[in-house]
Amino acid sequence: MVTVIVSVLIMILLSLLRVNVVLAILVAGITAGIMSGLNLNDSLQLLVEGMGGQAETALSYILLGVFAMMIGYSGITGVLVSSLLHVLKGKRGFLIMTIAAAACLSQNAIPVHIAFIPILIPPMLKIFDEMNVDRRAVASALTFGLKAPYVMIPVGFGYIFHETMSEEMISNGMNMPLDNIWKAMLIPGSGMIVGLFVAVFITYRKPRTLNKSIDKAIDPSNFEVEQAPSFGLKQILTLVAIVGALIIQILLDSLIFGALSGIILMFALKVVPFRHGDDMVNDGVKLMGMIAFVMLIASGFSNVLTETGAVDEMVEKAVSVSGGANVATAAIMLLVGLVVTMGIGTSFGTIPILAALFVPFCLSIGYSPLATTALIGTAAAMGDAGSPASDSTLGPTSGLNADGRHHHIWDTCVPTFIHYNIPLFLFGLIATIVL
Repeated sequence: MVTVIVSVLIMILLSLLRVNVVLAILVAGITAGIMSGLNLNDSLQLLVEGMGGQAETALSYILLGVFAMMIGYSGITGVLVSSLLHVLKGKRGFLIMTIAAAACLSQNAIPVHIAFIPILIPPMLKIFDEMNVDRRAVASALTFGLKAPYVMIPVGFGYIFHETMSEEMISNGMNMPLDNIWKAMLIPGSGMIVGLFVAVFITYRKPRTLNKSIDKAIDPSNFEVEQAPSFGLKQILTLVAIVGALIIQILLDSLIFGALSGIILMFALKVVPFRHGDDMVNDGVKLMGMIAFVMLIASGFSNVLTETGAVDEMVEKAVSVSGGANVATAAIMLLVGLVVTMGIGTSFGTIPILAALFVPFCLSIGYSPLATTALIGTAAAMGDAGSPASDSTLGPTSGLNADGRHHHIWDTCVPTFIHYNIPLFLFGLIATIVL
């Protein structure tokens, strides 16, 4: 039990001290292995072996970065930015809520997940600066859109999340139909809505001016190369490539094939000259390469925690000391989910671990199926917002840090942790009591 807590705390503390998140996760993973009884070499080997678990995701992020640079080259984002600047100038709150709404669509109606962020956000950085928008509010809006819809709505990625909960609960002895999951998750998810409004209209409402860029590796002006004065043929062909990439992704259920098909179409339609291929790939890797590698190292850390049995032991001990069906019991179980998800970095991967031990325990103390669902779903969701290794935070940072002026930990992880994990915890407790 101590292994998980200590290793996750090490990752968080190092990250807060502005140690690079890759190094923070690497140190935390090796520490977890050593505390579990492995030597230094075995700990590192287990971590390296686990990195392959997110190889597909990492490759898709790289290809999405390349595709994003190509779309920026076409000038379509410049047209979009100019239009938004004209319509939304001076309306910071409305602009941020519009971004949150667009992010929500990426989980359910058009399931592209974070694919839209490196395409939409970097060209808008100029707007944010001109309007003195606090990028922490934008990060909160993006994370809300990447998370809240799948927590509450059983469509798109939400269907996968709810189906996983239903299947795992049934396999562990509690009948919970898929079409009832949303009833249990509506209350915890509502807490995230409260968190969004607090972040946008209270905490980060005031104008914020950033210092000059500290990292010129990616310049937002790169997204407006050869910008057309109006919406013309090149922009129409770019839309064809975007729609084609989306269709391929949905049909093949693969971000890799979706992004790759978009890249091929951009070349085939001559939106991007083939001679610029190297430049597009290099800039795409600069944009998303760091995010991709964080996903790889986080997968290795997760492998160390799970293969050594540290996570199972932590959940077992927490359940054994919880007691009966009361608020304290629910609070302990939710906090366990928070720590586990912060370490593993994905709420989807946490569900099977929590369900295997939470369901038998909840049956023994008399929790209803809806209350048990609320506990498992909320415990799995907690920590995803705010985790340095989660794509719910890495995605927003990939777009907002395109000019090097947005810190992953202090400008994305800390704001989203405060505004979403706290209300998830409180509303999760309420759901356990009333259901």
